Amino acid sequence: MRRAIFPGSFDPITLGHVDIINRALPLFDEIIIAIGINTDKNYMFTLEDRKKFIENNYKNEPKIKVTTYSGLTTDYCKQINADFILRGLRNPADFEFEKAIAQTNRKLTQIETVFLLTSANSSFISSSIVRDVYRNGGNISGLVPDSVIQK
Repeated sequence: MRRAIFPGSFDPITLGHVDIINRALPLFDEIIIAIGINTDKNYMFTLEDRKKFIENNYKNEPKIKVTTYSGLTTDYCKQINADFILRGLRNPADFEFEKAIAQTNRKLTQIETVFLLTSANSSFISSSIVRDVYRNGGNISGLVPDSVIQK
């Protein structure tokens, strides 16, 4: 089984995330969207809300599972027998950052990272931009899936 983990904080999930997940569906038998728990980080949305946003968006997609984890992503991959880490790349800075992590992960664990470039219509979207727009009363409807807007 080709099982991939798509890790992130998803605070909140954006249309950029959705783009990567949807385009990765044909590549894998199962994609586990894994919400990382970092006690040092201050999140805008609760863990339960973030999980519900994703579950509601993918309620009709049997290849998607949503979980939470803490610790190293590669340790979680081993725990759930995932051989691939899925990551989206928006720009060259993302590539440089993600490349170093992917090379380290492969050297230490043989877990491969699969990169997908975000589509042009969502490459500018980041969770931090969405949070800033939301915090200041702006309209986030073109940035996030309906499951987030309904909150």
